[in-house]
Amino acid sequence: MERFDVTEIRKSRILRTEGKLRRVISAILMVIVIPAIMAIGLFVWDDRQYFLVSILILICSMLPFFMRFERRKPKTRELVVIAVMVTIAVVGRAAFYMVPQFKPVAAIVIITGVAFGAEAGFITGALSAFTSNLLFGQGPWTPWQMFAFGMIGFIAGLLFKNEIKTKLSLLCLCIYGALSTFVIYGALLDTASVFMTASKVTFEMLLATYISGITFNLIHAAATIFFLVILARPMLKKLCRIKIKYGIIAKDDK
Repeated sequence: MERFDVTEIRKSRILRTEGKLRRVISAILMVIVIPAIMAIGLFVWDDRQYFLVSILILICSMLPFFMRFERRKPKTRELVVIAVMVTIAVVGRAAFYMVPQFKPVAAIVIITGVAFGAEAGFITGALSAFTSNLLFGQGPWTPWQMFAFGMIGFIAGLLFKNEIKTKLSLLCLCIYGALSTFVIYGALLDTASVFMTASKVTFEMLLATYISGITFNLIHAAATIFFLVILARPMLKKLCRIKIKYGIIAKDDK
């Protein structure tokens, strides 16, 4: 019995260590490697290889996600759930295509990050942007959208865990949703528009772009709050049940 307990303790410590290592690798990939790839695409390839940059971003976002599967089974169930969340985000974006910036994508990505962790949140955001742009049009803006949505999901997975059971936790989630869409997505895409349209980037041009984009970013933030209020608690409740029923949870994440 004691040997069994010691073995379980050792396994638990190994899993926790691997979990910390995975999170460090994830942070390096998301914060350093992917922005470096985007910078190469922008300044070296002059935004002409945006499809290649998008693929490289997807590969980088998949690496830490698949590291979670190294010691456990099954793999297919996790992938199916992520694919379903990406599909919901894409369909939601298509359903509201006539309303500028009023989209549920950020909310779905945040919910995925909360339910399944930071890595799942990033890959859901990146895949949602890439896949939906197959319908709305690929372009130099695609890598920026992938990174922006990915970071929204990644940070959500770090800040929030599992179900949102109280009104206070839902309020905090909504505040994060509004700030992340306004600051992260809005600022990144406004910056991208300057780099994609201007031959010479100046501070005045950036400031003018940020100011002109405030209305659109506020609409996007309001939409994220709206969809989080409606979808967050029921979806997270169902997703947590799925995790428990099918064992879709890594031991180092408990």
